[in-house]
Amino acid sequence: MRLKLTILFLFVFTLCKAQYSFSGYIEPNEWQNTVYLSVVEDYRKISGVYAEQIIAKTTADATGYFEFKGNMLEAENRIYRIHIDKCSEATQDANHFNGHCSDSKEIIFIANNTDTLKLPFSFENQVFCYINSTNDKATAFVRIDSLKADMRFAYGEFRSEANRKLNNKKWFKTLQDFGKFLNEPLAELYIYSYLSDRTSDLHSYYVEDLKTNNYYENLNPRLAANYPEGTDTKQYENELNSDLYMLNTQAETKKEFNWLYIVLVLLFVSVLLNIYFVFQNKKSKKQSFENLKQRLSKQERVVLGLILQNKTNKDIAETLFISVNTIKTHTNSIYKS
Repeated sequence: MRLKLTILFLFVFTLCKAQYSFSGYIEPNEWQNTVYLSVVEDYRKISGVYAEQIIAKTTADATGYFEFKGNMLEAENRIYRIHIDKCSEATQDANHFNGHCSDSKEIIFIANNTDTLKLPFSFENQVFCYINSTNDKATAFVRIDSLKADMRFAYGEFRSEANRKLNNKKWFKTLQDFGKFLNEPLAELYIYSYLSDRTSDLHSYYVEDLKTNNYYENLNPRLAANYPEGTDTKQYENELNSDLYMLNTQAETKKEFNWLYIVLVLLFVSVLLNIYFVFQNKKSKKQSFENLKQRLSKQERVVLGLILQNKTNKDIAETLFISVNTIKTHTNSIYKS
């Protein structure tokens, strides 16, 4: 019993002492010494500078060293960002308009409340290039950004429309497969936000892929299973449902259009057939009339012509200087023919 109490005490003590530590170095001669820590709850705002995401700030010392530590973070993995810039606090609002800041440097990583993360200098004192962390998921975003850098290089090798189209198709698949390989839903969200961006050339490939690929629908339950309380989980579900609804609506509209098109074609064919039959009927009547004339005598043809002019028997008799009875005989003969 005493042993169990001791183990329980140590466990509770460990939980109470659990804290994160994110530290690193910046070049103080190049950057402002204020360093910001943000939590990213909207994967459409993973990269950038957003005041509403900042949860802590600290000041680097004379050597450029800084550290964030405490126990206020989530126990589950979340997306975090550390950024520095060259803006004074008085000019930040103007320079960070809409999340964009050309004079900032950031690093995005996955962490939780128990992680230790270090950001050492890289070659020539470059900052935020490498991550050393106790969390094996921490480097996922750095690896994705490295792949995107390779992609930009491939696009720039030949600046032609043909090369751009080939690279669009290749890199869309490469980035998606890399997300599957990482097997970390938060990292896959980062790739998804890039591929599905409506301002990106890759968006059209995303729309086409969504029609046949169940990858996106499979990502949804994996997000929910790993991060049931994450705001980005619900955001992804809503966005995916919206895109799927859009595709279904377009498909229904296309079907309706196809039926309308078919009806219009049938109507046009019907009109053409009616014109054809009317023409054929007139042609047939004309031919029958000609055949009739061929079977009549010369005198009967003359009488027929006058009948067609709505002449009475008396008028025809006076015109031809014959009797009315003779006209009646010719008329009977015409009708019999």
